[in-house]
Amino acid sequence: MRVNESAGPRAAGLRSLSARSAVLSMLLAVHPPQLPVKDLLRLVEPFGVGGSTLRAALSRMVAAGDLWRTDAVYGLSDRLLARQRRQDDAIHPGTRAWHGDWEMVVITATGRGPAERAELRARLAALRLAELREGVWLRPANLERRLPDGLREVAGSYTARPDEPAQDLVARLWPLDGWAATARALLAHAAAAPGPAERLTAFAAIVRHLLGDPVLPPALLPPDWPGPALRTAYAEYRREVAAAAGWRDRGEA
Repeated sequence: MRVNESAGPRAAGLRSLSARSAVLSMLLAVHPPQLPVKDLLRLVEPFGVGGSTLRAALSRMVAAGDLWRTDAVYGLSDRLLARQRRQDDAIHPGTRAWHGDWEMVVITATGRGPAERAELRARLAALRLAELREGVWLRPANLERRLPDGLREVAGSYTARPDEPAQDLVARLWPLDGWAATARALLAHAAAAPGPAERLTAFAAIVRHLLGDPVLPPALLPPDWPGPALRTAYAEYRREVAAAAGWRDRGEA
Protein backbone atom coordinates (compact mmCIF):
# COMPACT_ATOMS: atom_id res chain seq x y z
CA MET A 1 0.00 0.00 0.00
CA ARG A 2 1.68 3.18 -1.12
CA VAL A 3 1.88 6.25 1.10
CA ASN A 4 2.38 9.92 0.33
CA GLU A 5 0.87 9.66 -3.15
CA SER A 6 1.60 12.75 -5.21
CA ALA A 7 -0.43 14.05 -8.10
CA GLY A 8 2.28 16.44 -9.27
CA PRO A 9 2.99 20.13 -8.68
CA ARG A 10 -0.63 21.10 -8.06
CA ALA A 11 -0.72 18.72 -5.11
CA ALA A 12 2.58 19.98 -3.71
CA GLY A 13 1.03 22.45 -1.27
CA LEU A 14 1.47 25.84 -2.96
CA ARG A 15 -0.86 27.72 -0.62
CA SER A 16 -1.79 31.37 -0.53
CA LEU A 17 0.21 33.50 1.91
CA SER A 18 -1.40 34.87 5.09
CA ALA A 19 0.01 37.00 7.88
CA ARG A 20 0.02 33.91 10.12
CA SER A 21 1.91 31.90 7.48
CA ALA A 22 4.52 34.64 7.13
CA VAL A 23 5.05 34.91 10.90
CA LEU A 24 5.36 31.15 11.35
CA SER A 25 7.77 30.83 8.44
CA MET A 26 10.04 33.47 9.93
CA LEU A 27 10.01 31.94 13.42
CA LEU A 28 10.42 28.37 12.17
CA ALA A 29 13.52 29.48 10.27
CA VAL A 30 15.48 30.80 13.26
CA HIS A 31 17.04 29.18 16.33
CA PRO A 32 15.95 29.96 18.97
CA PRO A 33 12.51 30.54 17.40
CA GLN A 34 11.77 33.96 18.86
CA LEU A 35 11.94 37.48 17.44
CA PRO A 36 11.17 41.02 18.62
CA VAL A 37 8.08 42.49 17.01
CA LYS A 38 10.19 45.16 15.29
CA ASP A 39 12.17 42.44 13.50
CA LEU A 40 9.01 40.55 12.58
CA LEU A 41 7.55 43.72 11.12
CA ARG A 42 10.66 44.30 9.03
CA LEU A 43 10.74 40.68 7.85
CA VAL A 44 7.08 40.32 6.83
CA GLU A 45 6.73 43.74 5.22
CA PRO A 46 8.13 42.47 1.86
CA PHE A 47 5.28 39.94 1.83
CA GLY A 48 2.68 42.71 1.89
CA VAL A 49 1.89 42.34 5.61
CA GLY A 50 1.51 45.76 7.24
CA GLY A 51 1.93 46.72 10.87
CA SER A 52 -1.73 46.62 11.89
CA THR A 53 -2.27 43.30 10.10
CA LEU A 54 0.80 41.83 11.79
CA ARG A 55 -0.23 42.95 15.27
CA ALA A 56 -3.73 41.55 14.81
CA ALA A 57 -2.26 38.24 13.62
CA LEU A 58 0.15 38.10 16.57
CA SER A 59 -2.68 38.71 19.04
CA ARG A 60 -4.75 35.92 17.49
CA MET A 61 -1.79 33.54 17.50
CA VAL A 62 -1.03 34.20 21.18
CA ALA A 63 -4.70 33.66 22.04
CA ALA A 64 -4.73 30.41 20.05
CA GLY A 65 -1.63 29.09 21.81
CA ASP A 66 0.59 29.24 18.72
CA LEU A 67 2.94 31.82 20.23
CA TRP A 68 4.06 33.14 23.60
CA ARG A 69 4.84 36.78 24.26
CA THR A 70 7.29 38.42 26.68
CA ASP A 71 7.32 42.21 26.43
CA ALA A 72 7.85 42.84 22.70
CA VAL A 73 9.30 39.40 21.87
CA TYR A 74 7.25 36.58 20.33
CA GLY A 75 8.24 32.90 20.20
CA LEU A 76 6.86 29.54 19.18
CA SER A 77 4.75 27.54 21.63
CA ASP A 78 5.79 24.02 22.65
CA ARG A 79 3.42 22.54 20.07
CA LEU A 80 5.06 24.49 17.28
CA LEU A 81 8.52 23.75 18.64
CA ALA A 82 7.72 20.12 17.84
CA ARG A 83 6.88 21.22 14.30
CA GLN A 84 10.23 23.00 14.06
CA ARG A 85 12.00 19.83 15.20
CA ARG A 86 10.20 17.84 12.47
CA GLN A 87 11.26 20.41 9.89
CA ASP A 88 14.84 20.34 11.16
CA ASP A 89 14.82 16.56 10.84
CA ALA A 90 13.41 16.84 7.32
CA ILE A 91 16.39 18.99 6.35
CA HIS A 92 19.04 16.99 8.23
CA PRO A 93 17.71 13.43 8.68
CA GLY A 94 20.03 11.24 10.72
CA THR A 95 21.00 8.18 8.71
CA ARG A 96 23.33 5.22 9.07
CA ALA A 97 24.76 2.62 6.72
CA TRP A 98 22.17 0.12 5.52
CA HIS A 99 22.99 -3.60 5.61
CA GLY A 100 19.70 -5.05 4.40
CA ASP A 101 17.64 -5.02 7.61
CA TRP A 102 14.15 -3.48 7.75
CA GLU A 103 12.24 -1.95 10.64
CA MET A 104 8.82 -3.53 11.03
CA VAL A 105 6.02 -2.23 13.25
CA VAL A 106 2.91 -4.36 13.78
CA ILE A 107 -0.18 -2.80 15.35
CA THR A 108 -1.33 -4.90 18.31
CA ALA A 109 -3.99 -2.64 19.85
CA THR A 110 -7.62 -3.47 19.12
CA GLY A 111 -10.94 -1.72 19.62
CA ARG A 112 -9.69 1.71 18.58
CA GLY A 113 -12.08 4.17 16.93
CA PRO A 114 -11.60 5.75 13.49
CA ALA A 115 -10.06 8.93 14.91
CA GLU A 116 -7.53 6.99 17.00
CA ARG A 117 -6.62 4.77 14.05
CA ALA A 118 -6.14 7.81 11.81
CA GLU A 119 -3.96 9.50 14.44
CA LEU A 120 -1.80 6.38 14.76
CA ARG A 121 -1.43 6.10 10.99
CA ALA A 122 -0.29 9.73 10.85
CA ARG A 123 2.27 9.08 13.60
CA LEU A 124 3.68 6.08 11.77
CA ALA A 125 3.84 7.94 8.46
CA ALA A 126 5.66 10.80 10.21
CA LEU A 127 8.26 8.21 11.28
CA ARG A 128 8.76 7.51 7.56
CA LEU A 129 7.25 4.05 7.83
CA ALA A 130 5.03 2.75 5.03
CA GLU A 131 2.04 0.42 5.34
CA LEU A 132 2.53 -2.93 3.62
CA ARG A 133 -0.93 -4.13 4.63
CA GLU A 134 -3.37 -3.11 7.32
CA GLY A 135 -1.50 -2.95 10.61
CA VAL A 136 1.93 -3.84 9.20
CA TRP A 137 4.38 -0.97 8.65
CA LEU A 138 8.01 -1.12 7.61
CA ARG A 139 10.98 0.65 6.08
CA PRO A 140 14.71 0.02 5.55
CA ALA A 141 16.59 0.28 8.85
CA ASN A 142 18.84 3.16 7.81
CA LEU A 143 17.56 5.92 10.10
CA GLU A 144 19.53 6.92 13.19
CA ARG A 145 16.57 7.14 15.56
CA ARG A 146 14.57 5.18 18.09
CA LEU A 147 10.85 4.60 17.84
CA PRO A 148 8.88 6.61 20.45
CA ASP A 149 8.30 4.80 23.74
CA GLY A 150 4.56 5.50 23.54
CA LEU A 151 4.33 3.40 20.40
CA ARG A 152 5.01 0.24 22.41
CA GLU A 153 1.59 0.55 24.03
CA VAL A 154 -0.15 -0.05 20.70
CA ALA A 155 2.40 -1.87 18.54
CA GLY A 156 5.32 -4.26 18.48
CA SER A 157 8.58 -3.45 16.69
CA TYR A 158 10.86 -5.94 14.99
CA THR A 159 13.87 -6.24 12.71
CA ALA A 160 13.07 -8.11 9.50
CA ARG A 161 14.71 -9.38 6.32
CA PRO A 162 11.95 -9.66 3.69
CA ASP A 163 12.30 -12.35 1.02
CA GLU A 164 11.04 -9.91 -1.61
CA PRO A 165 13.82 -7.97 -3.38
CA ALA A 166 14.28 -4.62 -1.65
CA GLN A 167 13.83 -2.59 -4.86
CA ASP A 168 10.51 -4.31 -5.58
CA LEU A 169 9.28 -3.77 -2.03
CA VAL A 170 10.23 -0.09 -2.13
CA ALA A 171 8.33 0.31 -5.41
CA ARG A 172 5.21 -1.10 -3.74
CA LEU A 173 5.51 1.09 -0.67
CA TRP A 174 6.47 4.54 -1.98
CA PRO A 175 5.52 6.50 -5.13
CA LEU A 176 9.09 7.65 -5.72
CA ASP A 177 8.59 8.85 -9.30
CA GLY A 178 5.69 11.08 -8.25
CA TRP A 179 7.57 12.48 -5.26
CA ALA A 180 10.60 13.24 -7.42
CA ALA A 181 8.50 14.94 -10.12
CA THR A 182 6.88 17.21 -7.55
CA ALA A 183 10.26 17.98 -5.96
CA ARG A 184 11.72 19.05 -9.31
CA ALA A 185 8.66 21.19 -10.04
CA LEU A 186 9.01 22.90 -6.66
CA LEU A 187 12.70 23.59 -7.25
CA ALA A 188 11.88 25.17 -10.60
CA HIS A 189 9.04 27.18 -9.05
CA ALA A 190 11.32 28.51 -6.29
CA ALA A 191 14.05 29.44 -8.77
CA ALA A 192 11.56 31.34 -10.94
CA ALA A 193 9.69 33.05 -8.07
CA PRO A 194 9.56 36.77 -8.92
CA GLY A 195 9.37 38.22 -5.42
CA PRO A 196 9.66 37.55 -1.65
CA ALA A 197 6.05 36.42 -1.22
CA GLU A 198 6.29 33.94 -4.08
CA ARG A 199 9.61 32.62 -2.75
CA LEU A 200 8.18 32.15 0.73
CA THR A 201 5.18 30.29 -0.69
CA ALA A 202 7.49 28.05 -2.72
CA PHE A 203 9.82 27.24 0.16
CA ALA A 204 6.94 26.59 2.56
CA ALA A 205 5.72 24.01 0.04
CA ILE A 206 9.24 22.60 -0.25
CA VAL A 207 9.59 21.95 3.48
CA ARG A 208 6.14 20.31 3.57
CA HIS A 209 7.20 18.09 0.68
CA LEU A 210 10.43 17.14 2.46
CA LEU A 211 8.38 15.79 5.36
CA GLY A 212 7.16 13.12 2.92
CA ASP A 213 10.62 12.05 1.73
CA PRO A 214 11.08 8.42 2.87
CA VAL A 215 14.87 8.98 3.23
CA LEU A 216 15.75 5.61 1.75
CA PRO A 217 19.26 4.18 1.44
CA PRO A 218 20.99 5.47 -1.72
CA ALA A 219 21.05 1.96 -3.19
CA LEU A 220 17.23 1.90 -3.20
CA LEU A 221 16.67 5.33 -4.77
CA PRO A 222 16.15 6.10 -8.47
CA PRO A 223 18.99 7.86 -10.32
CA ASP A 224 19.19 11.65 -9.84
CA TRP A 225 17.01 11.60 -6.73
CA PRO A 226 16.15 15.28 -5.99
CA GLY A 227 15.91 14.96 -2.21
CA PRO A 228 19.40 16.35 -1.47
CA ALA A 229 18.90 19.27 -3.87
CA LEU A 230 15.58 20.10 -2.23
CA ARG A 231 17.17 20.02 1.23
CA THR A 232 20.06 22.20 0.12
CA ALA A 233 17.71 24.78 -1.43
CA TYR A 234 15.56 25.00 1.71
CA ALA A 235 18.57 25.16 4.05
CA GLU A 236 19.98 28.05 2.02
CA TYR A 237 16.64 29.88 2.15
CA ARG A 238 16.42 29.38 5.90
CA ARG A 239 19.92 30.82 6.31
CA GLU A 240 18.80 33.84 4.27
CA VAL A 241 15.86 34.39 6.61
CA ALA A 242 18.03 33.99 9.71
CA ALA A 243 20.58 36.46 8.33
CA ALA A 244 17.84 38.97 7.48
CA ALA A 245 16.60 38.66 11.05
CA GLY A 246 20.10 39.37 12.35
CA TRP A 247 20.07 35.94 13.97
CA ARG A 248 22.81 33.35 13.90
CA ASP A 249 20.85 30.18 13.19
CA ARG A 250 22.31 27.76 15.72
CA GLY A 251 20.27 24.99 14.10
CA GLU A 252 22.58 25.26 11.07
CA ALA A 253 25.80 25.36 13.07
